[in-house]
Amino acid sequence: MKKITFYLMMMVLSLTVIPTTIIAAEKNPITVTSNTKEVPENVKKLLSRLDEIKAMDKSSMKSSEKKALRKEVRAINAELKSTGHGIYLSVGAIIIVILLLILLV
Repeated sequence: MKKITFYLMMMVLSLTVIPTTIIAAEKNPITVTSNTKEVPENVKKLLSRLDEIKAMDKSSMKSSEKKALRKEVRAINAELKSTGHGIYLSVGAIIIVILLLILLV
């Protein structure tokens, strides 16, 4: 009985580990090219400010100054997310739309 459970555990383990490593090894790296022409000026300013904050030496700052920087970074990130201009649909919404299209057509 112990041998059967051992063999079953080894089989399940081999089926879950081996295929994922094979698939991961087959993927080619993707090069990302960005168009700097499309980035608005205000977004460039916000990104440069984020880079400045990342480059700062925060070890000599007081905790209140660090807290103010964190608030500023959060505000900048929220503003950058709001400029995304994208339409986001959840998986459930997509399924409902597909079902409606199938039923109504």
